[in-house]
Amino acid sequence: MHPQGLIFDCDGTLADSMPLHWIAWSTVAKRHGLLFPEDRFYSFGGVPSRDIVKMLCEEQGLSLDPIAISKEKEAIYEPLMGQIKPIECVVRVVRESHGIIPMAVASGGTKWAINRVLEIIGIRSYFDAVVTNEDVVHQKPAPDIFLEAARRIGVKPEFCRGYEDTDLGLTGIRTAGMEAVDVRLLRAKN
Repeated sequence: MHPQGLIFDCDGTLADSMPLHWIAWSTVAKRHGLLFPEDRFYSFGGVPSRDIVKMLCEEQGLSLDPIAISKEKEAIYEPLMGQIKPIECVVRVVRESHGIIPMAVASGGTKWAINRVLEIIGIRSYFDAVVTNEDVVHQKPAPDIFLEAARRIGVKPEFCRGYEDTDLGLTGIRTAGMEAVDVRLLRAKN
């Protein structure tokens, strides 16, 4: 397929930021007595922090404020952001496609964080749209964020190619009717 639009997740796809998110998450989890092993953290890639906290609290019988915990996690993550590096094999696709094909970001992160990450790795201006967890009701693995990204770049979903690094995100891309690229396989080749 020759796609007419490209849609990228951000954390773990464009930016090597997941280890920094893990540092923030492990600090917050320890502080509040949440059991949240690292492998489970990675399996939730693309799920908004507030939703993760809510899920963990329900499972563990805790009554914590998901919004407050999410903000606390982001406050720990923010000073670490300067350490973020691009995932070169994916960012190369962005640079090579800039000005040729419309592109969007579809991320489970917050608008301020995702725009900041894209600025840090020097590619924010390459995207025609940035869609975050604040723009849709149903989060990954639902297709909503990818469908909204396609709508904003003016390309029908079946003509889009989506790039993701998690099973949840890949499910969302496929459910949206798009071609899915598993970035973990691209990284393994490079």
